[in-house]
This record gives sequence, C-alpha cells and structure tokens, in this order.
Amino acid sequence: MANDLKIGFIGLGTMGGAMCGHLIAAGLPVTVWARNRDRASALLASGAVWADSPAILIDAVDAVVLCVTNDDAVEEIVFGANGISAGGSGSDGKLLVDHSSIHPVTTREWADRLRAETGIAWIDAPVSGGPGGAARGELIVMAGGEPDDFVKAEPVISCYARQITLMGPSGAGQATKACNQLIIGAEICAIAEALNLARNFGMDAQSLADALKGGWADSPVLQDHGRRMATADYSDPADASMMMKDMEIASDLGRRTKSSLPVTDLVTSLYRQAIDAGNMDAGQIAPIRLYSKEPL
Repeated sequence: MANDLKIGFIGLGTMGGAMCGHLIAAGLPVTVWARNRDRASALLASGAVWADSPAILIDAVDAVVLCVTNDDAVEEIVFGANGISAGGSGSDGKLLVDHSSIHPVTTREWADRLRAETGIAWIDAPVSGGPGGAARGELIVMAGGEPDDFVKAEPVISCYARQITLMGPSGAGQATKACNQLIIGAEICAIAEALNLARNFGMDAQSLADALKGGWADSPVLQDHGRRMATADYSDPADASMMMKDMEIASDLGRRTKSSLPVTDLVTSLYRQAIDAGNMDAGQIAPIRLYSKEPL
C-alpha cells in the first residue's frame, strides 16, 4: 500500500509541486529536495521534510519520484556527486519513479546502471495532462519497467493520476510519451494551419473550435490549444524548447528504429522555425506564430 511507503520527491516546479502536494494530502510521509529551497516552502509548511541532497534523501525513503526538465537534470540528480546513486548503495528494494520526459534509450541505459550500482529499480513514467491535470490529480501516466516494480509504484502514482498503463520494459514509458508528443505536435500544427486558412477566407477563426466541437476533428488539443491560438493567448507556463526537445526525441527514436516519421520530421522543423524566429515564449503553440502574433 502507498501509505506504507516513505516517499521522496525531487522537481518541485508547476507540475511536480502539484503532484507532491497530492502525496502529502494522501497522508504519505514525504521528503523533498530542490535546487532552490524556496520552491519547497509551501510543501514544507504542509508537512514535507527537507533533505540537503538527493544522496541524503534516498537514504530516508522507500521510493523517490523525479519530475525535472531534461536528460541532463535527471543524470545530475541520479548520478551526480551528491546524487541518488551516491547515497543509495545497497538499496535493494527501493524504487525510482521518473516522471521527466527524456530519451527512451538513455532511460534504459540509466535504469540498468542504477540497478547494477545500487539495487534501486527504475520506473520511467512520463505524464500527459499538463499543469491542470497535475493540479486536479488527473494525469495520464505511461510507464516502463518490470511488472513487479510497477505494482509497487502504482499506488503512489495513483495519488495524482487517473490512468496508469505499463507499456513494456524500461524505456517503454518514454517511448509512449514520444508517441504522445508527436501526435499533439502534429495536431497543433494542423490546427494552426486551419485557423490561418479560416482567417484568410474571411471566416471567424475564433469560432472554429465551437463549430467542430463533438465532431471527429474535435480533441482536447483543439479545445484548449486551438482556442488559445485563435486568441493569441500565450500563457503556457513552459517555453517552446520543451516541446522542441520532445519532438527531437521522437525524430531520433524514429531514426534509431528505422521507423519512417515524415510528419514528425516536418512538425519538428516547424517548431524549429518558430523558435528561430523568436517565439520561445509561445510554449507548445509556438507554430501559430508562423502565421500571426495577433488574435485571428
């Protein structure tokens, strides 16, 4: 049971802070670490305990949850001088759950290394649902790892997720997230084109999401991102580099597996064009800036 586990949490940004809050609300004993202790202040006030490093944290918990930005951040936290592996020697039975979105191949290599060096098992468990899903505790989680380790992790993850699926061995969760992102990226670019076409034909582009609601073209991407694109709402808390990173992971995975991904390659190039043109602040919907920076 999750309530029997002592949990560590690292990565207290918009997503991770909300997820960690759900663990505390569920009554789990939680220890936290962040590069900036100020990010942990609300969680510490809610009952979390502070650890001075990931190495110290792992010795105090049964499972540690990560939610950080990229491969470099995960590598430093896990294998750095004061990282989890430095404090986790002889930690058979302990568990690392990584909600970061990183490369599937790197994940597989690091999972094997961590188990060999410390005995700690690794579940890769990237999420979909954004800050809203994290706040509501309704994230979608796609996982990779050994079935027995997944069984241990599932009650913890269920504190902030409404759907958790084991997709295969180590790296499979990250590969599923790459599939998720290439679908979303393609949708965003297609919606941007459709909105621009509607505007150029003299239509009310801002009504497109209403007109298509309930039909086969409808989706959460259209209803959320599409509406924001139409009104030039660039309030996404993440910059466009996060989506660019995910698209590049998908493209690289396609090359490694000899999988043809012409749409993904095109979408990746459109994000790159948008970023190169100075549209980093537009977040996931940066491709709309290839057509307009004003409401459509």
